[in-house]
Amino acid sequence: MTIVWWQILLLTALAFWMIIDQITVGILCNYPLLIGFVAGIIMGDIKTGLVVGATLQLMVLGVGTYGGASMPDFMTGAIIGTAYAVMTGKGIDFAIGLAVPVGLLMVQLDVLARFVNTFFLHRVDKYISEGDTKHVARNIVYGVFPWGLSRAVPVFIMLIVGNNVVSKIVEWMPQWLSNGLTVAGGVLPVVGIAILLRFLPTKKFIAYLIVGFIAAAYLKMPMLGVALLGLALAIMYYKQNDNGDNDKSQSQDDGGVENELGEYEN
Repeated sequence: MTIVWWQILLLTALAFWMIIDQITVGILCNYPLLIGFVAGIIMGDIKTGLVVGATLQLMVLGVGTYGGASMPDFMTGAIIGTAYAVMTGKGIDFAIGLAVPVGLLMVQLDVLARFVNTFFLHRVDKYISEGDTKHVARNIVYGVFPWGLSRAVPVFIMLIVGNNVVSKIVEWMPQWLSNGLTVAGGVLPVVGIAILLRFLPTKKFIAYLIVGFIAAAYLKMPMLGVALLGLALAIMYYKQNDNGDNDKSQSQDDGGVENELGEYEN
């Protein structure tokens, strides 16, 4: 597929707005899944956008840019990965393998954007001391552009080369590099799930994890089915614990005394 000019403009605008959204209102903040979905709509392949975005979403769960720390920008990676997957037809694994280094590259540009913004920050301090609120507001708005351009310019450059150049690069690319990106794309979802499990009470709910693994790996149940199974187990767990807490509270209200077995006796 050949990317057209309006797709390039829309994806560039999405990249510009995306980082502004992340540091302000947060409508799609830090959600590669939603960014991939929008990129998929623009490229005319929603499924590819969702798959790329969902895989990269696993890499950022539980991660935040608190304090001034920079993190890999997999939102930009979702845009580039989706666009190149549709343009080259090389497949999802290749797109994901390409999206990850793009996200890592954005860390450096993120630092550059923060550095440039110090110029406007000093101007804001100056106008605050002078009591010039008009210029304070104006320089705050100016500070938006380094953030947006740090994402929009790389995306524009990567897309403006067009499908012909991309196809030639892919053809020139050594087989070992292409295979490496494909393998990396297949491994990354596992890495993302492993990172996610570190933040979850896995030991406490290991039985539920095993049930889900059996359903997906051995019974070949679709992801929607696995999700519904997980929802059913979650409802059962909630009801059991809710009833247990109510029984415990009722026993305490009745003046019961807990024995060695954890039961309440009057």
